[in-house]
Amino acid sequence: MDSAPIGILDSGVGGLTVARAVMDKLPGEQILYVGDTAHSPYGTKPIAYVRELAMDVMDRLAERGVKMLVIACNTASAAVLRDARERYEVDAGISVVEVIQPAARRAARTTKTGRIGIIGTEATVTSGAYLDALAAVPGLEIVQHAAPKFVEFAEAGITTGDEVLEVAREYLQPIKEADVDTLVLGCTHYPLLTGVISYVMGEDVQLVSSSESAAHDVYRRLVEEDKLRDPALGEPVPEFYVTGDERRFAPLAKRFLGPQVGEISRMEVHS
Repeated sequence: MDSAPIGILDSGVGGLTVARAVMDKLPGEQILYVGDTAHSPYGTKPIAYVRELAMDVMDRLAERGVKMLVIACNTASAAVLRDARERYEVDAGISVVEVIQPAARRAARTTKTGRIGIIGTEATVTSGAYLDALAAVPGLEIVQHAAPKFVEFAEAGITTGDEVLEVAREYLQPIKEADVDTLVLGCTHYPLLTGVISYVMGEDVQLVSSSESAAHDVYRRLVEEDKLRDPALGEPVPEFYVTGDERRFAPLAKRFLGPQVGEISRMEVHS
């Protein structure tokens, strides 16, 4: 047993889809979530700057004594995975889970034709992180496309309507033309838009959520490492922190996570 909290970091609110998936699978675990809203969004920033920002937040979480760090942002995962594993897993014994490799593994297991589509932020797609994660699997054909407006729609709570449908058709057309049978939602905002994405892609295309895939990895790692929280401690209360304006985060957080979002506090970072 290990009753320390699980630290989850994101550039803002998208990682709350990961937090929700983790809480659903592991309701007995204490969650400590940090949204770096002072520097959001990460998806439009240079990878080197994202690395600096994300490592700073993870340092704050490590100081709080977390047993696991969950990088709940595809852009941050692409930027910091190697550095995070060295600094926290190797040097500090803190497990690290991110969202790209779990989703890539699930996509490789899911596809029947070997044709996989990936949508994500500009930074995630440009980084080639998913291509690297899938490179070891022979016979795959992969097509990527950036879908930045999906983030704006998700944060605004716009999940249906003509504008969303038109943008979805524009973004997903090259993916459809590649005749994929599996599509990776390579941004943690995108699960809020699975309705329109699935409608445009068609029922024969399987959607792989990086949020759900990461939550599966969190569960697996905690069991394998014997780090589950002691149930005798009672029901945990999740904690939520932001680096920016708490008042702006609250309504967005409830849109992503629902009423489970309680008090939101400010966390200072150095960057």
